[in-house]
Amino acid sequence: MSHLSPISPKKLIKLLKNEGFVCVKIKGSHHFFLNNIDKRTTSVPLHGNKDIGVGLLHKIIKDIKMSVENFKKKL
Repeated sequence: MSHLSPISPKKLIKLLKNEGFVCVKIKGSHHFFLNNIDKRTTSVPLHGNKDIGVGLLHKIIKDIKMSVENFKKKL
């Protein structure tokens, strides 16, 4: 498994939108995304300027059914 680094939520949201995800709901500081084609879902927390940590990033990558290597290429 490749090494990941924390990234900004805005950069992650941009990648999700490029992959066909749309924001379907915002609850508090969490944005919920859905891919209408294959019904994949995930949520991204936006807590000020805090980056998304490696553990949560791995979970989001698993939610969107993408490999870590493919994720890193698309960044």
